[in-house]
Amino acid sequence: MAKPQEKVSFGQRLKQIGMVFSFTAKRDKWFVPLALAAVVLPLAVTVVAVIAWGWMWLPVGILLALLAVLIVLNLRSNAAMMNVAEGQPGAAASLLENMRGDWRVTPAVSSTTQLDMVHLVIGRPGVILLAEGNRQRVRGLLGQEKRRLAKVIGNAPLYDYVIGTDEGELPIRKMRTTLMRLPRNLTGKDVNALDKRLTALSARPQLPKGAIPKNMRPPRGAFRQSRGR
Repeated sequence: MAKPQEKVSFGQRLKQIGMVFSFTAKRDKWFVPLALAAVVLPLAVTVVAVIAWGWMWLPVGILLALLAVLIVLNLRSNAAMMNVAEGQPGAAASLLENMRGDWRVTPAVSSTTQLDMVHLVIGRPGVILLAEGNRQRVRGLLGQEKRRLAKVIGNAPLYDYVIGTDEGELPIRKMRTTLMRLPRNLTGKDVNALDKRLTALSARPQLPKGAIPKNMRPPRGAFRQSRGR
């Protein structure tokens, strides 16, 4: 499940911004020119304002330039992140874990060896299943998870999406917006109670399917001996 966010110091925040800046500059050829324009244009206007009305406009111009750079960084870094995330297994869960709000994310509650997976999300809208991978295979995984969850979620709404670009699928670029627009059906107390029930469900030991391995089978005649006692 997603952990509560820890407080970040000013130095750590600057380091994070530097990492995002470097990440975006390597993957977006337009980022650096746009960032330079975001600095130059406000400062040029500031110079004119300083000449006309005095030095009191200099701090305002610097703040506007910083704000413009951060806006460009936010927009272009999100676009670069989505370009990298598209088609990557587990990308949806990774993006959700960094989304604002109270979202309890459990990656890959169900999966296959072909890297098809279903992620479980608990939030104010209710219970959300997000599937990534081959459309035919993940449909089976979704059906299996729905039946499993129906026993414990009660009246909580259940949503499911298949991440992809085909018709009827949810593009990963629109995933955050789509989830944020879902109605808030549960209170924070409801979310906590639902989270505890689903955590308990996942903690229950399940017997493996298929034949029992030879090294785990009881010795021959053990069952008859136990009945004869």
